[in-house]
Amino acid sequence: MSALWSVGAGLLLLLLWVRHRGLEAVLVHHRWVFVCLFLLPLSILFDIYYQLRAWAVWRLHSAPRQHAQRVRHIQEQVREWKKEGSKRYMCTGRPGWLTVSLRVGKYKKTHKNIMINLMDVLEVDSERQVVRVEPLVSMGQLTAYLNPMGWTIPVVPELDDLTVGGLIMGTGIESSSHIYGLFQHTCVAYELVLADGSLVRCSPTENSDLFYAVPWSCGTLGFLVAAEIKMIPAKKYVKIHYKPVRGLQKICEKFTEESKKKENSFVEGLMYSLDEAVIMTGVLTDEAEQSKINRIGNYYKPWFFKHVEKYLKADRTGVEYIPSRHYYHRHTRSIFWELQVSPDIIPFGNNPVFRYLFGWMVPPKISLLKLTQGEAIRKLYEQHHVVQDMLVPMKSLEKSIQTFHVDLNVYPIWLCPFILPNNPGMVHPKGNETELYVDIGAYGEPKSKQFEARASMRQMEKFVRSVHGFQMLYADCYMTREEFWDMFDGSLYHKLREQMNCKDAFPEVYDKICKAARH
Repeated sequence: MSALWSVGAGLLLLLLWVRHRGLEAVLVHHRWVFVCLFLLPLSILFDIYYQLRAWAVWRLHSAPRQHAQRVRHIQEQVREWKKEGSKRYMCTGRPGWLTVSLRVGKYKKTHKNIMINLMDVLEVDSERQVVRVEPLVSMGQLTAYLNPMGWTIPVVPELDDLTVGGLIMGTGIESSSHIYGLFQHTCVAYELVLADGSLVRCSPTENSDLFYAVPWSCGTLGFLVAAEIKMIPAKKYVKIHYKPVRGLQKICEKFTEESKKKENSFVEGLMYSLDEAVIMTGVLTDEAEQSKINRIGNYYKPWFFKHVEKYLKADRTGVEYIPSRHYYHRHTRSIFWELQVSPDIIPFGNNPVFRYLFGWMVPPKISLLKLTQGEAIRKLYEQHHVVQDMLVPMKSLEKSIQTFHVDLNVYPIWLCPFILPNNPGMVHPKGNETELYVDIGAYGEPKSKQFEARASMRQMEKFVRSVHGFQMLYADCYMTREEFWDMFDGSLYHKLREQMNCKDAFPEVYDKICKAARH
């Protein structure tokens, strides 16, 4: 009873403090209180629900049987839209706050919402080494499903909540991408419901134009209802080698050298300043030295980027064996470093006391953070925070990092190499040959004195266009329509929109992702 009185008294004092300070002031300056008391428990409930649902579907084997019925329901909704006169554009009915993208598109309120409840793994074909999944299957769900069977997918983009549909219609990358390319390059087929309500399958040999046009199209060519993704054999551990490097030129040389080595299963770099970085290379293995196993995914472990920083501060190399699934989701608990660098979330989350007592609840769902953000925090983030991934040719790496430093001055910076084949579609190298690119990820509060959100990002976008690079479309885009189509190749995309009568059914991709489209 005394414990209940203590909790009650604590809640009463909290409510009095919130009333005294004002709710908006608390949410802006002390949001961590709200995050810890409400969003973390809610995030746990979300996870429990989806895990139980996935388990029930697996036990009942209902996914393959019900998939066709669910797809027919989507087709019926599209045909109903046509009967109504096709007066509004269509979009998925999934609420904007549920997506991992920072945008909450205002188009959800004005477009015809098509409900798509497709979140199951449909089939694992060991002979073809292909897994067939629905678009709302998440990376955490997929690796948990495949790993016990001895399989994984070649590119497992970092965060647990990233979905297959988002990674195809947008894009996805991981430290294995220097071998396999972007997430889209590991897919062998897509199934879509088109603007006329028909269901089509596309692959490199079947409706190939559509297959190559779908990635980066952001749901403006049709509704994705299934995808087939390559599988590779899973191994127990990733043997990871940490190498501190100092000096920008040496960092770029070492990173480029390691990215070209196919014997490296994984390559990744974390830059902690303009001339300090840790380059990590990893190989898959079933054998491990027991004394060097680091289960970095355990809730009480230090956040991965802080763990890596220890090698830089000590100026020493190191070798560890990380369980494979822990490695694939190594940045999930800290959402890279967003939980620490965003003072309104959990800046003290890496403190050992917090990790041991409450680390099992971390991270809060990005979707819940967005849902409860509020206008004041949204404006604060818009002007004083960046979350951007720019994809540039590896040969422009040094110049690109210098530009990031001058325009943004945000650290850590994530470096992830990837091979970009010369396929048709919106994103491909300038020449006719496959080319090595690198994703430069900047997440945090810019320290550049001259930073101004719109002007600085437009300057950054102009630089990326000048080196024939690309901006990931999940984040704020300040480009004009002409600049956007200068960055991306829209020839195939626009041809198909014309052929498939998409212009009255879906907005152009630019109109979904540009700054003006954001809520």
